Amino acid sequence: MATGPGAAGPEDAVPDMAPDEPGEEAVAASRAEDADEAMSKYLLEKLKLRDKWLGVWKTNPELFFVKYEEASIPFVGILVEVTCKPHQNSSTCFEVTVSVAEPFSSNIANIPRDLVDGILEELEHNVPLLEVYPIEGRDADIWDIALALEVVRFFYDFLWRDWDYEENCEDYSALIEERINLWCDIQDGTIPAPIAQRFKKTLEKYKKKHVELIEYQNNIKEDPSAAEAVECWKKYYEIVMLCGLLKMWEDLRLRVHGPFFPRILRRRKGKRDFGETVTHIVAKVMTTEMVKDLSSGTLLQQHDDLDLALDSCYSGDTVVIFPGEYQSANLALLTDDIIIKGVGKREEIMITSEPSHDSFVVSKADKVKLMNLSLIQQGTVDGIVVVESGHMTLENCVLKCEGTGVCVLTGATLTITDSEITGAQGAGVELYPGSIAILERNEIHHCNNLRTSDSSKSSLGGVNIKALPAPKLKMTNNHIYSNNGYGVSILQPTEQFFIVAEEALNEGAASGDKIDDKMICKIMQNLNLEMNNNKIEGNLKGDIRIGTS
Repeated sequence: MATGPGAAGPEDAVPDMAPDEPGEEAVAASRAEDADEAMSKYLLEKLKLRDKWLGVWKTNPELFFVKYEEASIPFVGILVEVTCKPHQNSSTCFEVTVSVAEPFSSNIANIPRDLVDGILEELEHNVPLLEVYPIEGRDADIWDIALALEVVRFFYDFLWRDWDYEENCEDYSALIEERINLWCDIQDGTIPAPIAQRFKKTLEKYKKKHVELIEYQNNIKEDPSAAEAVECWKKYYEIVMLCGLLKMWEDLRLRVHGPFFPRILRRRKGKRDFGETVTHIVAKVMTTEMVKDLSSGTLLQQHDDLDLALDSCYSGDTVVIFPGEYQSANLALLTDDIIIKGVGKREEIMITSEPSHDSFVVSKADKVKLMNLSLIQQGTVDGIVVVESGHMTLENCVLKCEGTGVCVLTGATLTITDSEITGAQGAGVELYPGSIAILERNEIHHCNNLRTSDSSKSSLGGVNIKALPAPKLKMTNNHIYSNNGYGVSILQPTEQFFIVAEEALNEGAASGDKIDDKMICKIMQNLNLEMNNNKIEGNLKGDIRIGTS
């Protein structure tokens, strides 16, 4: 497939564009076959404007180099003269005839002219149309051709899926619209940058595996052997799994109501059979000084590994952590009601995430409490703390984020007191619809980092509230400052989302009823937001924003 619209091009090529309307006829199609055919017709009509023009042919370095570093040579660009007479059925397969333009020019300074001529001769001077980028600064016809090529690249790189042909979709345009919404969520930072990057990598991996399967099948000359059949099935099921992940990402409902799939698979243990609770001491060496303040009847277990302590916990237990550096994967599996607290200065009890995991701290417990700790996120991309259900309390903690911040999902409750949240790529605290949060005497600063390359779209910052169903937030004596977005951001749903929400809340409403401005005002009035004595200052975009999600 051709180089996507995100790839960099030579300075004199038409820059990549983010098409607002990627082929209205194709988007309006009811079937995948119709959309594919409409895209081809759309492109062919534009190509009739001019049959010869100058462009930059951007292609895979593997054509020219045996060994190369992908980071240093993302593509080879050659200035070419294009004779545009496409002759294939699908727009992704269109080929055009090219020849090296004079004077010879390339993004690789020392690439031999003879090598380029030789490669083109092997290709019979025919290259994929979508690998060619018209030169900027020409007339309006060339600009229209360049825009049409970008539209088609966008459609096939981001909106089209190979499985669309195989599945019967009653409303293909609605499916395409969901994918456009996903793309917009990524571009404007609604989906945090690390999670968006994970989606893009999954999509790239799916495409790569799909091509690998086709090539492997084409290389089987006769009836496949048992080994070849097994390999085919192996590749096929790997593609099916990637396909399932991508479909989860594309589901708008999952993006509206929280992260894309549940992380916790562990079942609750509940209380021990004999009803006793245990205090787990986490330290490299245990001394009597550590337990002098505990009552004589306290049941103790000592661990030098935090994950072992968490794995040994039942509801009602307490984990006491002494100064040191610890790494934990089991903090992402909190299902039982426990207390985890540090002894000493909170800066001296440092807990880092497991870089190979997606999540750091995730709770489904009814009541769980973390006290006097420093949580340092390394490598994980989901929220540094995610409350999926139940009530989590953070008291006197430092949260040094690397991915997104604290996420409170629908129906969950979070209390944060005397804590510090910093460095989040998303909002410091993000409240999903129908959640509850109490924030008292906290510092939330330097959040909303690297969310989008377009600083004008950077809107979140300290606290982000999604307002339907209305979450409840109480903020008292917090200091929210130096965030790259707003201090507090309240996101109203779009009108379309209001309509869907009302139908869900009021099943007796007549079909097609719409929510008027009074309904929108009523929803915002019902937002349970209490803010007292907070200091909000120095945020890049402003203190408080009310916008549309």
